[in-house]
Amino acid sequence: MKTEKEKMLAGESYDCGDTELINRWHKAKQLQKEYNDTPSDDIEKLSSLLDDLIGSRGENVWISAPFFVDYGENIHIGRNVEINMNCVFLDCNTITIGDYSGIGPGVHIYTVFHHTAPQERLGENSSFWKSLTKPVNIGKNVWIGGGSIILPGVTIGDGTTIGAGSVVTKSIPANCIAVGNPCKVIKDNL
Repeated sequence: MKTEKEKMLAGESYDCGDTELINRWHKAKQLQKEYNDTPSDDIEKLSSLLDDLIGSRGENVWISAPFFVDYGENIHIGRNVEINMNCVFLDCNTITIGDYSGIGPGVHIYTVFHHTAPQERLGENSSFWKSLTKPVNIGKNVWIGGGSIILPGVTIGDGTTIGAGSVVTKSIPANCIAVGNPCKVIKDNL
């Protein structure tokens, strides 16, 4: 029988009130608070905290505080990536960001969603709704403009730019510029 964490990562309906998940959630909140409260020039401490907070990262990753996560451990970042301040990554499934990518301020990346029928989302013995997940994959050399929202299950191809304030509801191909709500390709970026 699968654990609730295994169900979560498999995209199956799961109980986020599960003890293992709640314990990691609390640990992530402690680590993100410490990260967000650390002076921006204390590179050694910031680096150590990121090692404990996120799943993996390449060299030269910069994340401006404040930075918010659900679990942290499901975030995987390539090398030479910059993430600006006030980003929210709900990493109930994997969030993968490729090398040389940039994430603007206030970007939200969601991997979690809920049933739309009320009777399906309510947990019998939990104050939390039942949840579902899909991973988010951001390619290499991608720029996500400030204030954008990336929804569960989205893949953004290499070399693509997402315009500020976009709501990305479906996958976007490589080497293009896409903007809007819902986000749509407006031109090739070759």
